[in-house]
Amino acid sequence: MKMENILVIGGTGKTGRKVAQQLQALGQNVRIGSRSASPAFDWHNPSTWPAALEGMDKVYVTFQPDLAFPGARDAIEALVRQAQQSNVKKMVLLSGKGEREAELCEQIVINSALDYTIVRASWFNQNFSENFFLEPILAGHVALPQAEAKIPYVDTDDIADVVVESLTNDQHNGQIYELTGPELLTFPEVIDEIARVTGRNIQFTPISQKDYDQMLEEYNLPKDYIWLINYLFTEVLGNPDIHNVTHDIEQVLGRKPKSFAQYASETAATGVWQPQVSTFV
Repeated sequence: MKMENILVIGGTGKTGRKVAQQLQALGQNVRIGSRSASPAFDWHNPSTWPAALEGMDKVYVTFQPDLAFPGARDAIEALVRQAQQSNVKKMVLLSGKGEREAELCEQIVINSALDYTIVRASWFNQNFSENFFLEPILAGHVALPQAEAKIPYVDTDDIADVVVESLTNDQHNGQIYELTGPELLTFPEVIDEIARVTGRNIQFTPISQKDYDQMLEEYNLPKDYIWLINYLFTEVLGNPDIHNVTHDIEQVLGRKPKSFAQYASETAATGVWQPQVSTFV
């Protein structure tokens, strides 16, 4: 394996930080793409992109908040143009399984004449420990729409492993991988598993999409964020493409993906799902 210069955009995020750590352990020259890095990379400030891309051989691209978000296609087009000007050889793009809008962004990379690998991931296990589902889990009451939707949750450890393999092995050039966990689970099944491994009583209540949107508005969340959550619950969970298990992780890595039960057990051991009890002296 030859040493290369690799930019990890979103290098402090859920998958990016794990990708960066693995690449560094392999002896690769890694540049973190984030607003706090030097040189900085800011999706909202394209003037930062040339310095971040300068001298890079390959790029791992994660777009925040999601490739389905309005403006994502324009940003990916501009990034590809800058990558071409900077003589980048390859892009690995993190995309979303079952997201039709994200597939339009994929096509920009595919048609760029750069080498590429597309990594379409299902919903992350870590959404329950590092994202918007954590707070209601800590509160002991989770209320969500689409209660019976069956989702093949995938672990970010597995995503990172596939991305690193795709960045360091040219046999994955031109491939589109769809990454899922080994089983389909509903929201109530997920919450029951978290309750089991934590020994806590966590209730689940199915609600309508309208009521969920209203609840998010009452939390004074940004409208763009509410739009994205609504999109994921309606358009993505309404797409039959998301409700199937694939074997691409096993194909790429030669091993089975991490199960939700294993993720839940490992995560419970960290204490992240245990409410913090205030003590007064």
